[in-house]
Amino acid sequence: MADVTIQHVAKAAGVSPSTVSNLLNGRAHLMLPETRQRVEQAIEELGYQPNRSARNLRTGRTRTIGLVVPSVGNPFWGTFARYVESAALAEGYNVLLCNSERDPNREQRYIEELWSDGIRGLVLCSSLPSLDHVSALMKRGLQMVAFDRTAQIGDPDTLVSISIDNTVGSELATTHLTGLGHQRLAFVSGALGSVNRKDRFRGFAAALERAGLPSEGTLWPGAAEQRFGDVESAELGRQAARELLSADEPPTGIVAINDMCALGVCRGVRDAGLEVAKDVSVVGFDDIVLADLYDPPLTTVRQPMQDMAAMAISELKARVEDSGTSHGRSLLLRPELIVRESTAPPRADR
Repeated sequence: MADVTIQHVAKAAGVSPSTVSNLLNGRAHLMLPETRQRVEQAIEELGYQPNRSARNLRTGRTRTIGLVVPSVGNPFWGTFARYVESAALAEGYNVLLCNSERDPNREQRYIEELWSDGIRGLVLCSSLPSLDHVSALMKRGLQMVAFDRTAQIGDPDTLVSISIDNTVGSELATTHLTGLGHQRLAFVSGALGSVNRKDRFRGFAAALERAGLPSEGTLWPGAAEQRFGDVESAELGRQAARELLSADEPPTGIVAINDMCALGVCRGVRDAGLEVAKDVSVVGFDDIVLADLYDPPLTTVRQPMQDMAAMAISELKARVEDSGTSHGRSLLLRPELIVRESTAPPRADR
């Protein structure tokens, strides 16, 4: 049948056009299961294809979710984007990906464009302390999940926060090193300007203090001179390792802000004529696929990315499709330490 319309589907299923519209616009909960089955069967038999542009004009929104990450230059964000897309497709949504470099002005421009295109649900991954740059759109109805960022004072009431406990994760990494006998440790990162990074350094410092070791002076001094370094994190780690290992009393253990930074640290250790684990133990954070493939395989802190992506889509879908579900929520998951071959007890002669 040429030019099949919603009226044709309704007639074939023995229902009203508004009932077909309910199914097409994600309101299947308003109909009986047998009614839904008849409508779906009629759609399939007639080969009906909804006019997406017309539907967007009627509803003012699209079945697309925005995903704003710092940069897919870090494989962690590429993997997370794939999990988000998979979870969204399973719920009948598409995903539009943006890289913000953690720049609030860039984020604001992207998000305003997404809003004007009818997108009403967004996963924001920059973990910036303030969300003032997006609060106006949230007041107008934008539903948002903040990923890898714990809830902060002053957050919008409708915000959903989904994160691992970054403080605990960094504590696990640091306690692993002190338990091996390391007493001279360093923390390598770009600028500590995001909530997750501050939490990770806080956990590092807390674990040192519990072990009776000083935390002052353990942050790589170059961190204060850097931007976030999401794209250049590997080179940043390499540079940091070179500087730290040229000191009179170099660290025997290094905790990096993420796995790409940690892999750069490992390269810097080799640049200094030393061996990872044998001379300097290195711990990362995230457990990207490269962590297990590197030589030696990287000890790291694992985030349950796939579960967190599914949670983010589930929370957004509920809020986008039911305007009454607008209360905020904070979900905090526990990270897992994955011990591999990049860590070992310190050498006695160092």
